[in-house]
Order: sequence, then C-alpha cells, then structure tokens
Amino acid sequence: MCGIVGYVGRQSAAPIVVEGLRRLEYRGYDSAGLAILDGQGLELRKRKGKIDEGLAKLLKVEPVPGCLGIGHTRWATHGQPSDENSHPHLDQTGKIAVVHNGIIENYDRLKERMLKAGHHFRSATDTEVLAHLIGEHYEKQTKGNGNNGSSLHPLTQAVTQALREVIGTYGIAVVCADHPGVIVGARRGSPLIVGIGEGEHFLASDATAIAPHTRQVAYLNDYDVATLTSERFDVTSLGADTAQVQISQLEFSPEAAERGNFAHYMLKEIFEQPRTVQNALRGRIDVDEGTAKFGGLNLSNAELRAIDQIVITACGTSWHAALVGEYLFEEFAHIPVEVEYASEFRYRNAPIEKNTLVLAITQSGETADTLASLRETRRRGHKVLAICNVVGSTIAREADGGIYLHAGPEIGVASTKAFTSQVTVLTLFALLMGRIRMLSLNRGRQILHALEAIPAQLEKVLQQAPVIEQIAKKYAGAKNFFFLGRQYNFPVALEGALKLKEISYIHAEGYPAAEMKHGPIALIDEHTPSVVVIPSDAMYDKTLSNLEVVKARKGPIIAIATEGNPSLGAQVDDIIYIPQTIEPLFPLLAVIPLQLLAYYTAVARGCDVDKPRNLAKSVTVE
Repeated sequence: MCGIVGYVGRQSAAPIVVEGLRRLEYRGYDSAGLAILDGQGLELRKRKGKIDEGLAKLLKVEPVPGCLGIGHTRWATHGQPSDENSHPHLDQTGKIAVVHNGIIENYDRLKERMLKAGHHFRSATDTEVLAHLIGEHYEKQTKGNGNNGSSLHPLTQAVTQALREVIGTYGIAVVCADHPGVIVGARRGSPLIVGIGEGEHFLASDATAIAPHTRQVAYLNDYDVATLTSERFDVTSLGADTAQVQISQLEFSPEAAERGNFAHYMLKEIFEQPRTVQNALRGRIDVDEGTAKFGGLNLSNAELRAIDQIVITACGTSWHAALVGEYLFEEFAHIPVEVEYASEFRYRNAPIEKNTLVLAITQSGETADTLASLRETRRRGHKVLAICNVVGSTIAREADGGIYLHAGPEIGVASTKAFTSQVTVLTLFALLMGRIRMLSLNRGRQILHALEAIPAQLEKVLQQAPVIEQIAKKYAGAKNFFFLGRQYNFPVALEGALKLKEISYIHAEGYPAAEMKHGPIALIDEHTPSVVVIPSDAMYDKTLSNLEVVKARKGPIIAIATEGNPSLGAQVDDIIYIPQTIEPLFPLLAVIPLQLLAYYTAVARGCDVDKPRNLAKSVTVE
C-alpha cells in the first residue's frame, strides 16, 4: 500500500526522495516523512497529510542536507494517521531509522517483550516495534557478541537477525547514523526494487519513483536483503549467503508517469485507452488464421487443448474484467469457468480438477491476495498464467507464464485503462482457446476485425466527454445510484458502480438488470438514478423491459445505448451513445462513459479524484 524511496550517492538526497514520494503518493497519502544522514547524525522530517501539504512545507522551514536518505508515504494499517505514526520510525537509541510497507503480525508479542526490557515507544505502529527489534540486534553487533563470524555488514546482519523473528509481510529500508553511506532493504510479500546508477543507487517500492534517474533495476525476491552504497549493491537471502539477482530494463519512460495537461491522472488514463488497447493488440493478431498469438504462455497448443476448466482469481476491477472473461471463454471455447475473489479463494479448500488452468489477473502484479492464491495453486501442482501490467512484478515472475498488458504506468487509484486492457487480452486468449477447439475461421476473423476497430471507436466515445460532464453535474447531488446490465454488460454495471463509489463517495450498486425485481427495486424513487447499459444486442428487448419497470417507479434513467437507436431517447432521461460492435466487445466501449460519469461526478462534488479517501492503488497487505 505505502510507498518507499531510498537514495545513496553524491547528490542531495532530500529532493530526490521527496520527488520519488510524490510519484508514489497514489500508494498512500495519510502522511509522509524522510530520514537523512549527513555524516553528522540522523535527521528526521515527517508530517501528517499529503506530501505537499505536510512534508514539503516542513522541509522548506527545516531543510536537511545529506547524500543518503529514505522516505515513506503512508496508508495507515496500524495506528491512525498522525505525525507520531508517520514513518520513518526510530529504534530505542535513535540511531536507526526504518520505513516499512506491510504488517508485522506478531508485533504485539515483540512489543510486550521489549516493554519489559525497558523500551519506550512513541507511536501505535507495528513498524516502530520492528525498528526497536533491529536496534536490539544492532547493539549486540556493536558489543561484539552477536557477529557469529558473519561477513555481512553489521547493519545488514542486524536486519537479517531481526527479520528472522518477524511474522508477517514487509518491504523495508533501514539506515543507521553509525554508517552514513549504507542503506539496507528487505522484502517479504511487499515489493522492493533496487535502482542502479553510476555512483548512486536507489531503493523503491515501485519503479515509477526512480524512472527519471535510472533505467536499470533489480527486482528483489521474497526474503532478499539488499545492502546499498553509492558504488555497489549486494543481495543476500535470509535463508542463504547469496541470492539470485536479475537486472532488468524499465519498459516505460518517465514521461509516461506524468500527468501532462490533464487535470487528473484518472482523466489522462481514461483518454489513453485507444492507445493502450492498441498496445494490448499489437503483435498478437493473426488474421489469416483467425486467431491470437502470444509469446509468454509457456504452454503448447496441445497443453491448452487438454484444459477442461479455467479458474480466474482477481480482486476489485480485475475481478470485473475476469467476469467478462468468463463469458468470453464459455462462448468462444465452450470451457467452463469459475471466477473467484482471490481473498476468498486463498483460504478455501476448493476442489480443482487435474486439467484446470488458473488465471491470475492483476494490474500491479503485487496484489497480496492474488499472489497468495497463485502460490497456493502452484503448490497443488496446477499451472498458473498471469495477466499483468507491471513487467518484473512478483506475480509476473512467479507465474508459469502470462500475458503483459503493456498499458504503461497506471497512477490513478481508480483503475481505468487496466480494465480495458485486461478485457482486450482476455478476448484474445479466449479466441485462441476457441480456435484450437471448435471456433470457426470466419468467426475468428470477425472477432479480430471487430477488435481492430475498437481503438478508433474508443476515440469516438471519448468525444462525448462534454455531454457526459453535463449529465454528471445533473446527478452529482444524488445519494444512491444503480447500474444495470445483462450478460456481457453485467460486469460493466459492476465496474461502473465501483468507479462511482471509489471517487465520488456516492453509494452505488451494480446488478443484472432483471435482478431489480428481486428486491433492489424497493429502493427506486425519483431521487435515485439508474444507469442502464442497453446496447442493441440479443438482450435488448429484455433489458428494455427491465428499464421500463424502473421508469414506472419514477426512477431517472441514464442509458448507454448503441448509435442508430433514436427511439430509446424518448424513454429515458439522458442517453449516451456508443458505436456498434459485436456483443462480446460491448464492455470495451460501454465502460468508457461510466468511467467519465464517475470522474465528472467526483469533480462536481469537489472530491480528490486521484487520491480518494481511505484508498490506495495497490493492496499489498491483507
């Protein structure tokens, strides 16, 4: 959830750390802080609130020099947002500073032991307990009774020994006033990346923080411990003296993570979707054979043909994309599909048949529940493919194979372009599975031609943004919304409701349109708008009947309809048109007006679109 940045080199550390934290603020914005070593001692600056409202103002009043620093932007887990609970946290001596993402599950027992030993704590966080624990072990090193002949740096050894006592998840950066040229980082279940420069090194929980400074990165694995100086970095493992490290090149430019001329990242990412869908299609279409092709599945057509069932695990918006995938696989390939919340699936003893393929869908590649589901599934001996946006992420590395979205960095907390990229990739994969089974060549080519038309059709939908903005202003005062759709458009209704809840704080529910009569219609009145996704498809007449039931109860209706259907306008209060396409691809077009509706509603209500309350971008703790 939270963001970590570290720097050691020849430049002034504070500006680099603060700018990196700004780039990671979408991961947490309850508070922010940094610790700087200047050769004279350890300087802390931290403050509740968003970076520019808290930490940046504090640094103007109390600047801090030094060429080594670690910083943190927080999304609270243990302890409410406050100056005291902000990171970094110090050990008992005040010489060691720690920033931490994750949860130390046994912190209470560790804290009780240290309280009895005379420790004093200033915060309510589990991280401060970890800092004191590292400090305990470091004191043993300096007194000469804890080294055990190890060749590790004393701070690295103290961190390693402390982490062996810890139960839980962590991504940490640690510095000590006695060693002003060293940063130690470690991870288990929370991402951490080493950035490699000339005469400088970086540490971050997300590559976007360090992209302006280096293109070379090393993704740490679970239980890795990294020791950074300006000239080198070394990686060991809690279970061994060495660790395997692979250096990778970042695939996106620093400019890709900038907001540009858009008012918000979310709006920028909504308008990027014609390009990101095109990127998801690029190089994967084989019109001659009417199929799709992928380079990273690591499964032959014979192995794919042997699959009898697909289970998809995901969370949030990715779960909605997975629901679309269920319809796609069942229609194109006649394969039964189960879509599971990863947070529930990881704890169930669900029977999975031998020839089952598991798909893990995630934007970040670090979602804790999805990662746990992947590991449990692989432990049982099943193949897992990842559909993921972040190259080098943990899920991408641990899956048996997978498909990258190539959507570029998604900074807005409310996911938009990842959803359409996921649906695009699922469509291609379902097409491939269908073609190696029973789907005809002509049908395969029809699907591909329709997919190739989608980017231009998305541009056309986006041109209606001013109309959608006016509709949003009209209903911005509503307290409740319903989103309704059928078949392929039911997951779109769920996604539309989620977007509105996330950023405007309006209560919203998504339903299959026919389910309104089974209870929810009791809530319909003249103050409760319903957004009905009603394209001209096989379910049009049925959905129209459901719409009329709502209208009869005086519920305002906003329709998402297909171009060339002028008659519907007289039956609804507002209408947004999308181009005609084949039924399986309607979600790609219909979701865009819902994203824009949520965005403009939030703006009209004065909400912070890119930093919605209580939310952070990646859920890396349970």
